[in-house]
Amino acid sequence: MRTIAVVFGMILFISIVAHGMAASEERYGYITVQDVTINLQNDSAIIDVEYSVDEGTRIIFFLLGKQDLKNKLYHILNYPEAQARKINLNAAEFYVENAAYSYGKGIYWYPSHEFNVVIPSLTIRSPQVTRTFSMTSSFPDGIGYFDDGSTGRSPLSPPSDSG
Repeated sequence: MRTIAVVFGMILFISIVAHGMAASEERYGYITVQDVTINLQNDSAIIDVEYSVDEGTRIIFFLLGKQDLKNKLYHILNYPEAQARKINLNAAEFYVENAAYSYGKGIYWYPSHEFNVVIPSLTIRSPQVTRTFSMTSSFPDGIGYFDDGSTGRSPLSPPSDSG
């Protein structure tokens, strides 16, 4: 019982300290975002996020898992429909189905998007063009693009459930 009280006391202390330290715009709690890259193919997107976490919080991940980290990353990205593919202590990958609008015949529109923190380096890649932004909390104008013409399963497709 005493061990549980100590662990919860540590969690409370670290969460209070982490929220107090979140003074810069690219921080959310104990996470400092460094880079976000969005790779577009057809109507899907793979979002790669690079970040750092405060040293004091690492022990909590080992004790309680990474669910809080995952929730904070969802909040930062502001894509409720995103699916986490992998998360570690300095990077994560998310898959977003229907991130872009399809106008048929391989024509797509990825709309503007607001993030919940400032992203120091934001890169949006389509099959035709790459756009890079610095110190922004939004992708302001959207981007139109065309299918890359490849056949077969896309590398951006979600993993299949078949064995």
